[in-house]
Amino acid sequence: QVQLVESGGGLVQAGGSLTLSCVASGRTFSSYSMGWFRQSPGKEREFVAGISRSGDETHYGSSVEGRFTISRDASKATVYLQMSSLKPEDTARYYCAAPFLARTPPQGLQDQQAVRYWGQGTQVTVSS
Repeated sequence: QVQLVESGGGLVQAGGSLTLSCVASGRTFSSYSMGWFRQSPGKEREFVAGISRSGDETHYGSSVEGRFTISRDASKATVYLQMSSLKPEDTARYYCAAPFLARTPPQGLQDQQAVRYWGQGTQVTVSS
């Protein structure tokens, strides 16, 4: 069984920054690509970012590219999402995700059908 536990959410003013963390347990963290999604009330879950197993490849949703950065630390079994220039429309619950297939490329994580494991999410609220 895999567990993903997110943290780091909170309330931030527009233009501010926040870093989310996701700690993975239950399998060899470095063997799998990882991703972040978000969902706000009344909207479908949206792909935010993905990172390869080695961390050398990343892919971002168009609404966050240039403002968010995904990274990972194998020694801590943790994936991060650094968010800057935050906007009110970034307000959402952010979820960490891990795929069925270890080699799923970062862009492949855009397909939610590729995701096997989800964290419980962490809430990010951006005030205007």
